[in-house]
Amino acid sequence: MRLEHQFTVNAPVDVVWQALLDPERVAPCMPGATLTSVDGNTFAGSVKVKLGPISLLYKGKGEFVETGTETRTVRITASGKDARSGTASADVTVTLSEKDGQTTGAVTTDLTITGKPAQFGRGMIAEVGGKLLDTFARNLAEVVAPAAKPDEPAVSEPLRVVPDQQSAEAVDLLEYAGSPVLKRVLPLVVAALVVLFLLSRRRRK
Repeated sequence: MRLEHQFTVNAPVDVVWQALLDPERVAPCMPGATLTSVDGNTFAGSVKVKLGPISLLYKGKGEFVETGTETRTVRITASGKDARSGTASADVTVTLSEKDGQTTGAVTTDLTITGKPAQFGRGMIAEVGGKLLDTFARNLAEVVAPAAKPDEPAVSEPLRVVPDQQSAEAVDLLEYAGSPVLKRVLPLVVAALVVLFLLSRRRRK
């Protein structure tokens, strides 16, 4: 499936571009992600995901396939596998642009996913993906903040490295999905409570 999103960071495009090309800085900004190794244009890591009570751990690799400095465009391919659930692969293109000191990232993702997360459907995955990118943008803004001070040249300040994440917290997709998923799940919860109530009454009798 093809997904399109946008994110905004309150920093100059050159500063955001430098961070985007550095897996050690940008990977921890994504909820649930942990970077384990970097070798040239390739990197490896894991993403922890929760679907309510169900925990998934995708381990995989990624690669910077294309980097266009003039157009501020980067293309990344990545794939991962959860031992119990299924696989996920993505071809992601990010193009940065700047207006009034703010950087906007246009993200196009060709996503292939199998297993439990695929049950969300395209619309729900797009919504969750957008909210995850919002969180990513907030974290990225904190990373580039020291280098984006308006009274100093951007190149004079090093980008802040996010502390090593050996055990990143899992990202709960149900929390990011919000009310649409709750509306689907709530009738099932109510039905289960009714059944439990009836069973408890029968036991009392």
